[in-house]
Amino acid sequence: MESQSFSSIILSSLLLSLLLTSASAQLREDFYKTSCPNVESLVRSAVQKKFQQTFVTAPATLRLYFHDCFVRGCDASVMLANSSPEKDHPDDISLAGDGFDTVIKAKAAVDSVPQCRNKVSCADILALATRDVVSLTGGPFYKVELGRRDGRISTKASVQRRLPHPEFNLDQLNSMFASHGLTQADMIALSGAHTLGFSHCSKFFNRLYNFSTKNKIDPTINPNYASQLKGMCPKNVDPRIAINMDPSTPQQFDNAYFKNLKQGMGLFTSDQILFTDPRSRATVELFASNNAAFQKAFITAITKLGRVDVKTGNQGEIRRDCSLVN
Repeated sequence: MESQSFSSIILSSLLLSLLLTSASAQLREDFYKTSCPNVESLVRSAVQKKFQQTFVTAPATLRLYFHDCFVRGCDASVMLANSSPEKDHPDDISLAGDGFDTVIKAKAAVDSVPQCRNKVSCADILALATRDVVSLTGGPFYKVELGRRDGRISTKASVQRRLPHPEFNLDQLNSMFASHGLTQADMIALSGAHTLGFSHCSKFFNRLYNFSTKNKIDPTINPNYASQLKGMCPKNVDPRIAINMDPSTPQQFDNAYFKNLKQGMGLFTSDQILFTDPRSRATVELFASNNAAFQKAFITAITKLGRVDVKTGNQGEIRRDCSLVN
């Protein structure tokens, strides 16, 4: 019985893998070559304008893309504003409005061209905008596969246990990423996106005050860094206070995140574990010493991320309004 059960699991996994491969195989870089040939420049121009207004555009858009892909696949379901949508879940409630606004403005720019109106999905616009904010902050400019359709379903309940939490260990991280076809190296490279953006004190508060040791401070934190964090996040801190996840170059998409991990300056447990766990340390050390290696791995990882549970062909729709189903 156990052997039959195990075989069934393997067969189911293979069938799921084939289905996912079939859907993602329909994505291609020139998908809009005929229907909207200038889509990339239209999105890029809108993103640049938004980025010039506020830097938050970059981390907000990048985080929005990740949260979207990990819950229901890369289908812009995170943007829907129906009753009890994904974005109202506690894991999504902190998504900055500038990410949503970036996609809305880029969508308007695309639809302002008659040939392109209602031809490009919100999911693809989010994928392109993510590439553009990475590039605008000094990261790599990479080719984006296109052809995603927008999902019609968004529920708060679907977010449960679909996103990594700040206290995750390496096994939990690897398991969650593997469920989306991503390797440990992919996970570490995507974690490098924490070189941008910020977090509220509540997400790492326990590492400073309530850790399960006599010292009451997570021993893997650099003591000087812990003191700095305590100064910014006192026990009665205003919950709106946000801290840069990369204390050295918070507005540059670079490999400083990995250098920080080597110094015990990872903000979350799930960050620092990448260096403290010997199984992932070598990759952190490689990325810390070689920014080109990190950027190459990031391109590989985010391209694979963009294929997660995509809807193509007759699946889903192309929303006229990114926040509403047609």
